[in-house]
Amino acid sequence: MNNMLAIAHKELKSYFASPTGYIVIAVFALLMGFFFDAILEIYLQQSLQFAGAGGAPQMNVNDQLVRPLLLNGSVMVLFVLPMITMRTYSEEKRSGTIELLLTSPLTDFEIVMGKFLGAMTLYAAMLAVTLIDIALLFVWGNPEWIPIAGAYLGLLLMGGCFVAIGLLVSSMTRNQVVAGVVTWAVFLMLWVINWVSGSVGPQMQGVLEYLSFTGHFDDFSRGIIDSKHVIYYVSFIAFGLFLTMRSVDTERWKG
Repeated sequence: MNNMLAIAHKELKSYFASPTGYIVIAVFALLMGFFFDAILEIYLQQSLQFAGAGGAPQMNVNDQLVRPLLLNGSVMVLFVLPMITMRTYSEEKRSGTIELLLTSPLTDFEIVMGKFLGAMTLYAAMLAVTLIDIALLFVWGNPEWIPIAGAYLGLLLMGGCFVAIGLLVSSMTRNQVVAGVVTWAVFLMLWVINWVSGSVGPQMQGVLEYLSFTGHFDDFSRGIIDSKHVIYYVSFIAFGLFLTMRSVDTERWKG
């Protein structure tokens, strides 16, 4: 456990030793702030229209403000996370430090999990910054916190899947740009895979819909925590990390 935490700490230091960590968090926070302001403006306009109509039902803050905001956040994760994972192994290979890492008294599990925890900590920090926007709703409004917590859990689990994929891709190349582009392409494929489900047979349609990240996140965005969605994300993370360990082990034997 200490070895994993040491690698995770090293990864975090490397993110903030260069502008990468600061840029990723700043860009994510600015975009989320922009979407928050835009969706809040629409929400206020609709509230005024309903109030002018007289007797209209009260608008739900969670459904009409928080959920669209976090759905937009899930789309941004698709573009931001490749910036985090593309350098995890590629930079080690390019600089030659991968040999030192692989010949150290560390297991493949400790190396992979350490890098995974480091990337996930940075991702969690990105999500934590967006809580400032959510906190403003509690100051001036009365949203329900349980659906919000469920949506953030979904974002965290989905991000874990993206990080696991990013680590795998980064472990297979020494070029950061290639790692970033391929990771983003895989993310996008898993994001839109259910779009073609209507043009295939019933059995294949079910498979494509199950593989889709968006299909599993939809319930989380409503605050519904279904065990089948949790199992899907956790299984995907475990499988991605397993493949990454096999890739690292292959690199060790090559060395």
